[in-house]
Amino acid sequence: MNGNLMIKSIVENDMCIGCGMCAAQCKSDAIKMKMNKFGFYTANVDDSYAINEDIINVCPFNPNPNDKLKTENEIAKIFLNQANKQHIKIGRYINTYAGYSNKNRLTSSSGGIATYTLTELMRRGDIQHVISVKAGSNSVHYKYTVSSSVDELASAAKTRYYPVTLADALKIAMKLDGKIAIVGVACFIKAIRLAQVHDPIFNDKIGFLIGIICGGVKSAFFSEYLSSKSGVSAYEFAQPEFRIKDISSTASDYSYGCLDKDKNQRTIKMRSVGDMWGTGLFKANACDYCDDVTTELADLSLGDAWLEPYIKDGRGTNVIVSRSLLADEIIKTGIKNGDLVIDELSEQQFLSSQQGSFNHRHDGLGFRIKSGKTISSIIPEKRFDDVKLTPLPKIVQILRMRTREKSLISWLNTKNAKAFDSEMELSLFFLRFFTKINHYQRAVIRRIKGF
Repeated sequence: MNGNLMIKSIVENDMCIGCGMCAAQCKSDAIKMKMNKFGFYTANVDDSYAINEDIINVCPFNPNPNDKLKTENEIAKIFLNQANKQHIKIGRYINTYAGYSNKNRLTSSSGGIATYTLTELMRRGDIQHVISVKAGSNSVHYKYTVSSSVDELASAAKTRYYPVTLADALKIAMKLDGKIAIVGVACFIKAIRLAQVHDPIFNDKIGFLIGIICGGVKSAFFSEYLSSKSGVSAYEFAQPEFRIKDISSTASDYSYGCLDKDKNQRTIKMRSVGDMWGTGLFKANACDYCDDVTTELADLSLGDAWLEPYIKDGRGTNVIVSRSLLADEIIKTGIKNGDLVIDELSEQQFLSSQQGSFNHRHDGLGFRIKSGKTISSIIPEKRFDDVKLTPLPKIVQILRMRTREKSLISWLNTKNAKAFDSEMELSLFFLRFFTKINHYQRAVIRRIKGF
């Protein structure tokens, strides 16, 4: 299959995650990233231009990768050979931690470790530019942009559950002098590593990668829905904020906020909306075929510390995985000089902090590949596709896949939270019901086994 047809096949099977690496690596404008009708960026190919194999090789969902780059395991051997530990679920790593930055914590979604690390890298001269997500226009809301000073980094401190693409920012950054750091979710980080393998010039430009531990890429519909729930029309909201902390409450008790047409902020507690992550609402199809829970290919992986005692602190705490000596040095130096408050985590503690994601992404992967609408030949080789599920978890997986797909179709047709909730009510009821029974069954089995 030629390059043009391969990209189209990936897009048509809903396996394009919109990273934009193919467009960034293309020497012409033959590939452009456009938002589709379901609110995801996808690659659009100009048929008059022949897309070569090198462009396909940087796609994180390329179904036919080089044997030496088949999975994250092989890619990690190339870039993370300083890591002296390895775990089948965590990947290669040096240390696991939990903690926060004293200076950056309250202005960040979690513990502020990403902002602290990027600031230190820039201050030390290890990097000169950062590609991260910042506010865009009202129609785009958020996009990847280039920061070339510490002051510019401040506006990129929070998590954005909004679709973005690297294509334009990468093309700009490649023209600048100096090293680049990039912040991204697992599939974006994988695309960057693949580009480093295939493009020596690009490889020389990349100085550091920060990986955000991701529960799934959300459609633009996610912010439209939350805005509608807060009382603002899906067509009129601006400046969506996805993680407004309540420092007097718990880490999970955060709010969504946006501006209405009169520039007044409207907010809604996320706990009042219901489970937006375990249900798969507004999630990209490709995310159901990703087995990289911990952004295994980054120099530094960061997530939320969803475990005791950190979850009780509404100010936010990061879980941290250092995978390069530079990353670990920055964390340890921050501890030593008092900039960071950090605890070392055991492997088991870290795994517990992301257990829900491991259960879904790893245990259910093989069943989804066999039972989903996506043809298996378009799915890259996976490492966790041989787990055998009992009937109850299978039911949960089927309901999640159906709920994810239905949420996108329903919002496309309604664009109103009340109408959407009514259409989704029965699907979500059955999903919650069987999920609850599944959790109960799992807890009983753990007690019987004594752990």
